[in-house]
Amino acid sequence: MAAKAQKMVYQEPQITVFPKTRLSYAVRYLLLALVLAFFLFPLFWLGTLAFKTPDEYFASPPVWLPPQPTLIHLQTLLASKGISSLANSLIIAGGATLLAVTLGIPAAYSMARFNTGGQNLAMWILSQRMLPPVVIVLPIFIMFRSLRWVDTLHGMIVLYAAFNLPYVIWMMRGYFRDIPREIEDSALVDGCGYWGTLWRITVPLTMPGLLTTAAFTFIFAWNEFLFAVVLTRINATPITVAISGMFGAQSAFLGQVSWLSWIALAPIFVLTLVMQRYLVRGMTMGAVR
Repeated sequence: MAAKAQKMVYQEPQITVFPKTRLSYAVRYLLLALVLAFFLFPLFWLGTLAFKTPDEYFASPPVWLPPQPTLIHLQTLLASKGISSLANSLIIAGGATLLAVTLGIPAAYSMARFNTGGQNLAMWILSQRMLPPVVIVLPIFIMFRSLRWVDTLHGMIVLYAAFNLPYVIWMMRGYFRDIPREIEDSALVDGCGYWGTLWRITVPLTMPGLLTTAAFTFIFAWNEFLFAVVLTRINATPITVAISGMFGAQSAFLGQVSWLSWIALAPIFVLTLVMQRYLVRGMTMGAVR
């Protein structure tokens, strides 16, 4: 028995690997095509609404492609100055992003290099970003009314910058901590002060992360709705509020809504395409040490 046991050799189980055939590739691409069609269908339907007449909105059977496309909805939108809300959104989102990044970089650098406030301050700042807007919208409205900031562009810029500042600080703090201290020490030895080291050395090294943070801050400000619908009336109405204003109790201007929705999506698409490589690098900075 002992001799037989010594002769027994362990053999690994054989795993059958099925070769990838054309059928498997076809099934895979078919599933991907179905998923893609599912997510792109709302955009397709939104695009067709822009060229349909009101009679074709709820026709049965549905009109997939309008036989006679019309531009009357775009002409009506331009005549009613509804496009001015796009300029308001660009000013508010761009100004809030610039202000939040300008204030957030020194704060994040101080917390990353000098441990300002310890670990508790960083967590407290992050918790402010998690505060639901519906909880503070009424006190902010009362404060804005006292300051006469209701329906003003500068009021919305300050509000969005303050609301997105914790996100900027938290993200930039992580990017600054990934930069080796030896690089900054060399700059300090060469006579560059802390401010010079920050803006000439550290910020350029974290540029992918900075651009990623700025892009997401812009998107957050661009898509915000609750503060805008409560604090704006006519002069500072962003595009999100302008779209919601086209839905009435008994009717909706679906053609104009479609055009305005595509106009609202255009800056986000352009921003994503232009900053695509920076977004990938910024989101993966510090992932591997």
